[in-house]
Amino acid sequence: MRESKEIPTIQDPQAPVYSIGTVARMIGVSVFTLRMYEREGLILAEKSESNQRRYSQNDIERLKCIRRAITEQKFGIAGIRTIFSMIPCWNIVQCSENDRKNCEAYRGHSGPCWSLKHLNNTCTARTCRDCTVYKDFADCGKVKQSIVNISPAP
Repeated sequence: MRESKEIPTIQDPQAPVYSIGTVARMIGVSVFTLRMYEREGLILAEKSESNQRRYSQNDIERLKCIRRAITEQKFGIAGIRTIFSMIPCWNIVQCSENDRKNCEAYRGHSGPCWSLKHLNNTCTARTCRDCTVYKDFADCGKVKQSIVNISPAP
């Protein structure tokens, strides 16, 4: 599929207003591919009351980042999941030491924190789509910078 060049502008980049079919056309992939990205934990679709997936402008940016990683850098889904798992969510949401002990993301899970079930830690009460870790890291550059910032100096 070919990527559409026209993307309507929405005032709130977090507002989930685009249908799955619209997003698929915008970024040049199939609806099946978007569902697979969701199943693999790369993206979180908002579900309407009628259970239809809705995406925001930030979701579209994240999907473009994923597509570039796949098509240009030749990353696989597992590689992208691993990169997203390196976002130091525990620092971003300022988890306590006790929360870190109860957190799969901190203990080295191989997927992004938003793909986990959060039990007995500070994220238990959070909605991942609304969490700063998910919202603020739709941009590929921010993901890269967050990983660089936690890497030990040579």
